[in-house]
Amino acid sequence: MYRVYRMFGLLCVVLAASLQSGCITVNLIEPPGPIKEMQLSGTGDGKVLLLDLSGVISSQGKDGIVPQPNMVATFKEELTRASKDDKIKAVVVRINSPGGTVTASDILYHELREFKMKRKVPVIASMMDVAASGGYYLAMATDSILVHPSTVTGSIGVIMLTVNARGLLEKVGVEASAITSGPRKDMGSPFRVMTAEERGIFQNVIDSFYQRFLAVVQEGRPNLSPEQIKKLADGRIYSGEQAKAAGLVDEVGYLDDAIEAAKKKAGLTEARVVTYGHRGEYKNNIYSRLFEASPGIAGLANMDLLSMVRGGTPQFMYLWMP
Repeated sequence: MYRVYRMFGLLCVVLAASLQSGCITVNLIEPPGPIKEMQLSGTGDGKVLLLDLSGVISSQGKDGIVPQPNMVATFKEELTRASKDDKIKAVVVRINSPGGTVTASDILYHELREFKMKRKVPVIASMMDVAASGGYYLAMATDSILVHPSTVTGSIGVIMLTVNARGLLEKVGVEASAITSGPRKDMGSPFRVMTAEERGIFQNVIDSFYQRFLAVVQEGRPNLSPEQIKKLADGRIYSGEQAKAAGLVDEVGYLDDAIEAAKKKAGLTEARVVTYGHRGEYKNNIYSRLFEASPGIAGLANMDLLSMVRGGTPQFMYLWMP
């Protein structure tokens, strides 16, 4: 027994010395690695791919012990893999998001359209708790939209997020100043009041993004006239039933209804429902991980809100943020 303890002690000493000298590298937590396919249900040769888009839409990654790739990069990786799999005959995009930044929302929309053009397979949107603003924008790239009876959608429009910290700075006795090359270089600064002219400049930018949103909706909902869309797109939200009555979505149904609709459009009587995930994730049915990321205000934690005040840069958003 003494020899056993002695050998163990020597082993510990050698290991400690090796670690101190840098000879051995120990990774206690492995990085996520590439995505892998997981089967959720069904049988057959053909596949229906279930993709998730949950949380605030942003191109910012998630910091932590193990940094996570951002939503845009993940969505692109998933679509790239799906485009190379000929057994994928249909796609269901499960949307649970209040929207996000203008550019990130538009990139997701663009990537999904590019995938459709390349693969020529039906793509169905299934809206969950919330699929508003940028979440609705993304759905315009799909062939058909199903909403749950309790879904909140709509909020078609643009909002600019900025802050005014001038009062706070005055209270603590701090004064901020900027030396600029022109009178509008620091417009939107959180350290001073916005002028009427500057507000007008921002409004013109917002109007431009809004027109882009209307054009996307017009292409995605050809059943609606431009006048009807403009009337519906005043920023208000709709329940699933209200959105169906207004022509903003196609059907009211559950996630399994969306999967059945995808199979029907693909001409499949049976199919395997698959999804993508990273190492260590466990998904055993179509609702796995559905509510992991909050689609509401708490979901704003996915974004670095301090970026709004760094350098005085406002954020233009396709976002429902009551």
